[in-house]
Amino acid sequence: MKFGLFDHIDRNDRPLAVQFDERLRFIAAADEAGFYCYHLAEHHASPLNTTPRPGVFLAAVARATKRIHLGPLVYLLPLYSPLAMVEEISMLDHLSNGRLEVGIGRGVSPFELKHHKVSAEESRDIFIDAFHCVSEGLTHDKLTYKGKYFEYKDVPIALRPLQRPHPAFWYGSSNATGSTWAGEHGLHFATNGAVGRAKANIASYNEALAKRGKPAQPKPEFPGGAAIGVSRQVVVADTDEAAVAIAKPAFAHLYANLTYLARLNVGDELVVRQSVPVSSTFEDAVREGTIIAGAPATVTEKLAQQKHELGINYVLTYLMFGTMPLADALRSLALFSTEVMPKLAPL
Repeated sequence: MKFGLFDHIDRNDRPLAVQFDERLRFIAAADEAGFYCYHLAEHHASPLNTTPRPGVFLAAVARATKRIHLGPLVYLLPLYSPLAMVEEISMLDHLSNGRLEVGIGRGVSPFELKHHKVSAEESRDIFIDAFHCVSEGLTHDKLTYKGKYFEYKDVPIALRPLQRPHPAFWYGSSNATGSTWAGEHGLHFATNGAVGRAKANIASYNEALAKRGKPAQPKPEFPGGAAIGVSRQVVVADTDEAAVAIAKPAFAHLYANLTYLARLNVGDELVVRQSVPVSSTFEDAVREGTIIAGAPATVTEKLAQQKHELGINYVLTYLMFGTMPLADALRSLALFSTEVMPKLAPL
């Protein structure tokens, strides 16, 4: 099993320049510790995400690291020109010397889509059209494409990715529809949510991938060639009590940021994002398995249980979030990489 980092870089009480500097130090430490990939979310008009253009921050990550893969999870394709997306992917792949992993999606928040004048009802169709158009642009010297939403004729593609035919595509989904689509197209996959929900999504993905036969771009470092992962908030400290003391206030801050747009648009009585149920208390999140906080032995045991129940080969650890101080996050990362990863990696 391999381990990556997932991140929103949600807004906290430190100046944004400080947040960015701290995160780059944190990611560099993860690079040294042997984490596989750094996955950065994209959200808009919300304190949930201070990197609404993830490619800008990932360019800095590319130059601050040496080995760790990096990429958006996900680029919200309905918000981009496919031609611009082809150019950005190509630039980032060269800036990272071929370490880019391209997560793609349509956007889970109807409020964010609305702010960009994109219909939530049409967003899946727009996304699929954009995906096929971007795929065409990444693999040809000229882009000729005609779909319902995007059309190009003989556009010269001056920039091509370093990886050929292009960096691998990833898809993150919290529902059966998206999970099935990812499997049908052979993309690498990540999900989230309570253990039962994650298990159902992974089953949908595996069934569709089995019918397809194999991943579109197999990765030999993952059994079966496909990365199949789950995202979990993880906090490690010297004792269970110390880990909970760090994790609980950080979770509360992240939850407020996570539900900001829903509360702003529909009021406090509805704080669950569309189609993505989110535990409202730390205790519920622990019971549902979306957050794991404890001493190294506790974290190892709980992640091993989820690995066996879910059948995953990849864990996207969310190790720094909310108001968590950098020192606590670095200590958590160090304990995880030296005392948890070595025990779970052979599984």
